Amino acid sequence: MASWRGTTGGDGSPRARRRRTVRLLRAEGRQGPGFREVFPALAGLVLVLCAAVAGLAAGYRVLGIGVPAAFLVLLALAVPFVLRRLRPAARRRRGYYTTREIAELDTPQLASAVARMLRRDGWSAHPPAGDRVRPRVRARHPRGLRLEVAFRPVAEPLPDEEPRRPPPGHAEPLVRLVVHRGRFTDRDVRWASRRSGVRLMDGALLGRWAQGTPLERLIDLDGERGVGDDGTGE
Repeated sequence: MASWRGTTGGDGSPRARRRRTVRLLRAEGRQGPGFREVFPALAGLVLVLCAAVAGLAAGYRVLGIGVPAAFLVLLALAVPFVLRRLRPAARRRRGYYTTREIAELDTPQLASAVARMLRRDGWSAHPPAGDRVRPRVRARHPRGLRLEVAFRPVAEPLPDEEPRRPPPGHAEPLVRLVVHRGRFTDRDVRWASRRSGVRLMDGALLGRWAQGTPLERLIDLDGERGVGDDGTGE
C-alpha cells in the first residue's frame, strides 16, 4: 500500500524549500536579523512613539497649539541631521566605501568590507573566516569562478603562514586575490606573475573597487596573469 506523504514533510515541500533557502542565506552571511533580535528595538520604538503622542496631547490641552507646532519644527530640523548620519552607514552596507573609510579599517573590518563589495558585484561571499590577524574571504561567482581573498602586506605567504588547504570534497579556489592597502614591491609582482591563479590588489586598485568600480574591470580573473590589468600591480 502506498504511504501518504503530507504536504509539509517532503523534501520538495514549501517548508523544506524555505529551510534550505534560510540555511543557504545563513551560510553566505546574507540572512537578515531574526525577530528575537529586532524585538527589543521595535518595542522601544513603539514605547517612544506612544510617549511622544501622549506628551503632545497633554501639552496641547495645557498650552494649546504651540506645543505641536514646536514639535514639528524640531522634527523638521532633526530629520535631515539623522538622515545625514545614517546615509554613510547605509552606503557601506551596500558595499561602497570612500578611500578614507578604507584606510581607517583594521584587518578584520577590511575583510568584512571586501565581503560586502563582492556581494555588491554579484558574488556569493561567505563571512570572513580565520583569525583576526589573517582573515580570509571566500566567494563564488554565478559564472562558476571561485575566489579566495587574503590580506597581507606582501604577495608571498608569510614565513609562519600555513598553506591553506581546501575542505574535503571542495575544489581548489580558481583565483587567490592578495589585498594590500599599500604598494607591492617589484619582487611581489614577479612572484605573483609566475603563479597561475594569484592576483594582487594594491591600495590604488582597492580604492577604485571600494568606490564602485566592478572587480572584473580591475583584476584579470580569467587570464593567466598574476597582477592587475595594467600588469604593474598598482
